[in-house]
Amino acid sequence: MTAAELSGHLVEGEHRLPVRVYFEDTDAGGVVYHATYLRFAERARTELLRLLGVEQAALKRTHAVLFLVQQCTMTFHRPAFLDELLTVRTRRLHQTRASLTLRQLIAPAGEPPRVTLDVRVVAVDAGQGRPVRIPAELGARLTQSLDEISEESWATTG
Repeated sequence: MTAAELSGHLVEGEHRLPVRVYFEDTDAGGVVYHATYLRFAERARTELLRLLGVEQAALKRTHAVLFLVQQCTMTFHRPAFLDELLTVRTRRLHQTRASLTLRQLIAPAGEPPRVTLDVRVVAVDAGQGRPVRIPAELGARLTQSLDEISEESWATTG
């Protein structure tokens, strides 16, 4: 498997990253622990950037820019369980010069989501933590790769 294959893939204006639920992701009953979904979503956002040719360490080194989560809303629809294969699907809700709001659905293929996350990340200066513009090339890649969706769409179905 190539490094690019580990980063998921872009399909019809969305990023898709498969993740398997391991024992470490669950509580004693084999149900996915709520904080695990945050890790799955973070991993998908990181791999999306990597797929677009941007590694976060290089972004910090070359542009002195970091992405920080400013806001995250999670809606739990139904539990996921040990050994399930889930897909984290990511689309853009809104993009400004300094921030990006994404909707992420986590679900088994072809099934309704187990969890929906709306996440706003802000580009900040790596030294002082103040908001800065998303580097132009990255902003353009995000716009070209991810369809923008409305707040109402993707609520409980994929």
